[in-house]
This record gives sequence, structure tokens and C-alpha cells, in this order.
Amino acid sequence: MKTISLDISYEEYSSIEEMDPRDQDLVREAIEAQKGSYAPYSGFNVGAAVLLEDGTVVRGSNQENAAYPSSLCAERTAMFAASANHPGVPMEALAIVGGFGHQIAPTPCAPCGACRQVMAEYQTLGGKPLRIIMFGTHKAWVFSRVEDILPFIFDSFNEK
Repeated sequence: MKTISLDISYEEYSSIEEMDPRDQDLVREAIEAQKGSYAPYSGFNVGAAVLLEDGTVVRGSNQENAAYPSSLCAERTAMFAASANHPGVPMEALAIVGGFGHQIAPTPCAPCGACRQVMAEYQTLGGKPLRIIMFGTHKAWVFSRVEDILPFIFDSFNEK
């Protein structure tokens, strides 16, 4: 038996002004996306924005339903819309904001496991790292690749 450690690194910012201008723009797109959130059951509103390799930005927001399994997270809404409307265009970055009452929480909003797995698949399909930006009003985290938030990705592409 041996013990193995995993190390991840990420950037932490205390304000949007400290961030790279492209990341600032993508966060602002996610903030706009949050306005379209439909969350009458949880009250937790999430917005996401995906930056594609060609510069296109696709927004998504969480959409709840009385039958909870029929709901969809903002991240997957944005990624699925990007893939459906811009097939074959790799995703470069994904920004996420969340909070109650259409406000942005002070701490970053982290994606659920299902969203992380979908990010991993699109990163693999794109053939390059997908940057993940989690934004809160008091701090933001920027991860350079999906493996830093999902270290053991299920990757059926490697099984063939």
C-alpha cells in the first residue's frame, strides 16, 4: 500500500477588477445570465457563460421544475446550448455565479458533480484545457483545467 497525494493550484482574486479583462467580461456575461434563472423552489439563482474558441459567448441559467429531476443547472444549460448551436467549436472558459434572490453570493458558486463531468467531456472533445471561473463578490477562483475540480474524470474515450 502507498499513499498518494493530489495537488491542485488555482488563482484567487479578491475582486473582479484584479482579474484578466477577458475573464471579467465572461463573469459579467454570467451575471447577465443569472437574470434568466427560474428558481421558484430553491430560490438559488445561478448564471453561467461559456467562451468558445471563436470568441462567441453562450449564456445559461438554472431552470427548476416542480419535478426536481426535470431541472437543469446553469452550467449544463450553457454548455449544451453552446454545443447544439456551435457544434465542433471548442470551449475555452466557463464562468459561474450564484446566489439567492438573483444576488451574487460573497463566495464562489461551485458546480455540482454532474456539471463537472459534462465539463470534462467537452474539454476532452475540444482537445484543450477548459478554464473554470467561479465568482463571488468577495473572491473568485480560476482553475486552468477541469481536472483541478474533478480529479478522477470518467472518460469513456480512453476505453476504446
